Amino acid sequence: MGTRVTSKGQVTIPKPVRDYLGIGPGSQIAFRRAADGSIVIEKADGTRQPSRFAKLVGIAGPGPSTDEIMAMTRGE
Repeated sequence: MGTRVTSKGQVTIPKPVRDYLGIGPGSQIAFRRAADGSIVIEKADGTRQPSRFAKLVGIAGPGPSTDEIMAMTRGE
């Protein structure tokens, strides 16, 4: 996904990236250098929409205890 830089140094952030970060007109963004030297863009308040998988965490319940699992594997 590429974009061009204008003579004023401006770029258009692609829509899928804006949607993922939850940014719109007037949003503040930040650029930072990652440990591997790449540049990361993120919403300035540090929040982003939860992933589609994050919404599923914990819905299955606590599950069996370790003792119950051990009993099942032993055939008890």
